[in-house]
Amino acid sequence: MAQGVPVSGVVVDSAGQPIVGAFVVERGTTNGTTTGLDGDFSIRATEGATLEVSCIGYESQNVTATGARALRVVLKDDAEMLEETVVIGYGVQKKSVVTASISKVDGDALNTVRASTINDALKGKVSGVQITQASGQPGSGSQIKIRGI
Repeated sequence: MAQGVPVSGVVVDSAGQPIVGAFVVERGTTNGTTTGLDGDFSIRATEGATLEVSCIGYESQNVTATGARALRVVLKDDAEMLEETVVIGYGVQKKSVVTASISKVDGDALNTVRASTINDALKGKVSGVQITQASGQPGSGSQIKIRGI
């Protein structure tokens, strides 16, 4: 069996910002890793093997593993996938498999109100969500109740 070479690099989006949590997997194997807070990764792979780099919301990209230099992988946005993805409190799912109710607030609706916090901007925009001030003092936090919980 061939010895692997250390392969390292960074995964960024089209704006050059690091992508946290992208998957880097050697194709045809279970050998893989995820990117860190700075979009960096390090994996031991077979020289010349194909590494598949993927992340939710981005198009997957294949690169050739080489230990000679650090790789820089730029992932392009996948707008079609983002339209079908829902971020939930404990993960990410496609819209088609979500069984609970979904509420959506467009950015245009948030821009119509000049609010100092996101809590103030969301007040009255989503059914089943109550946002109230915790106390009458200026600058106090908000209480957010979703369906009474």
